[in-house]
Amino acid sequence: MISLEYQILIAILLDQLLGDPRWLPHPVRVIGAACVWCERLARAVLPPLAAGLCAVLLVLGLTGTATWTVLAGAKLIHPWLGSLISILLLYTTIAPRDLVRHSAEVYKSLRDGNLPEARTRVGMIVGRDTAGLDEAGVARAAVESVAESMVDGVTAPLFFAVLGGPMAAMLYKAVNTMDSMFGYKNERYLRFGWAAARLDDLANFIPARLTALMIPAAAFLLRLDAKGSLFILLRDRLRHASPNSGHTEAAVAGALGVQLGGANFYFGQVMEKPTIGEASHPITPQDILRVNRLMLAGSCLTLIFLLALRYQIVSYLSSLASR
Repeated sequence: MISLEYQILIAILLDQLLGDPRWLPHPVRVIGAACVWCERLARAVLPPLAAGLCAVLLVLGLTGTATWTVLAGAKLIHPWLGSLISILLLYTTIAPRDLVRHSAEVYKSLRDGNLPEARTRVGMIVGRDTAGLDEAGVARAAVESVAESMVDGVTAPLFFAVLGGPMAAMLYKAVNTMDSMFGYKNERYLRFGWAAARLDDLANFIPARLTALMIPAAAFLLRLDAKGSLFILLRDRLRHASPNSGHTEAAVAGALGVQLGGANFYFGQVMEKPTIGEASHPITPQDILRVNRLMLAGSCLTLIFLLALRYQIVSYLSSLASR
């Protein structure tokens, strides 16, 4: 059998080689379908708040049961098959290559002077209205997307994978998917989605802060502004509606010397968000490439820290067991 540490490393290698093949039956799509079914079932018998909690428990139960069944069945057939399935499941929970690819496509459109195409491409990765964005607005949207998504798309799944293997990583993806589907602050989901949104906040609490602390170190390695990253992180990390997203966005803004946040349009209505960082220089398309490198370096440092911590804990527990 392959140890969990090597399973995680192989899963990362697969992501870098293959990305997210659209032909592969992705577990997150199955989780999304389960969310739809559980919402319909829960709403039929319960008031919104209780229905939302019930749906969360159902989705987690189905995800955990399905993951355990697949892993246990594979191990019964052969231990090596169990390792292979474990690697494939871990591979589906992380997406650094796709995160880089989507934002790099925005950069290429801006580089080629094709602003309408850049608006369309950035609209695929952000929720704001993009039709009226200028070049700087498109670049800012892409940078913010990478800064925020590096946690739920890369480091948080890795955190739970190191903590509890593919089972924990898949349960995290279930939480993250439920937040994406139920976590809207509108009339339909304000009460129903409360449990999913709060659980997602809790799941990302440690990963977001750990990742944010790694970004200044990554900035130092990349010869960006490490001191500025740490300063803005400490100053602006709470200037965000999300209790977690502001940490990585602040660290990234400081490292790049740009200002994030500010005015955005959603469904034709302007929404003023607090600004994060200092506008040491105007944001440019090149900052998209910089944030991608920062995301990859920060994610690597986070994984190294997690694996080193796991090794120390396992070694300590082994020494206690041998006494």
